[in-house]
Amino acid sequence: MPLPPEDMFAIQELYARYNNAVDSGAADAWAATFTADATFNPGPGVSFKGTADLRAFAARLAERFDGRHWNNNLVVEAAPGGATGSCYLLLVRPGRDGGLAQVTASGFYRDELAKGPDGWRFKSRHATIEGEVPMKP
Repeated sequence: MPLPPEDMFAIQELYARYNNAVDSGAADAWAATFTADATFNPGPGVSFKGTADLRAFAARLAERFDGRHWNNNLVVEAAPGGATGSCYLLLVRPGRDGGLAQVTASGFYRDELAKGPDGWRFKSRHATIEGEVPMKP
C-alpha cells in the first residue's frame, strides 16, 4: 500500500533537513533527523548508534567537511513499521576563488524510516560512497 501524500512530503522534507543540517555544521539538528536508537553507516566497517554518537560524528565532520550533499531519485515505499527509502548522492566541493564547483563523489543511501510523535526519522541509514569526500585542507 502506498504512503499517503502528506507522509511522502514529510519524508522528502526529512531528506532535505538532513542535508541542510550536515552541510551547515548543525550537529544537533542533524542528529534530530534520526530516531534515538538509530544507526548510521557512512562507510565500510564504520557505524554510529544512538543520538550521542550521531551528534559527536556530526560535530567532528563539521570541522572537516567542505562540501554539499545533493540527493535525487528518491524512492520511498511503505514497509512494516514505517517505510524504506533510497536515493542517489552527489558530494560537491564549492568553487573557491572564482573556480568551479566540483563533484568529488557519488553514491547512494539505503534507509529505514520510522514515524513517531515528532514525525518521520531515519531508523537506519547506510551510505555507499564512490569517490573522495570533500574535506578541508
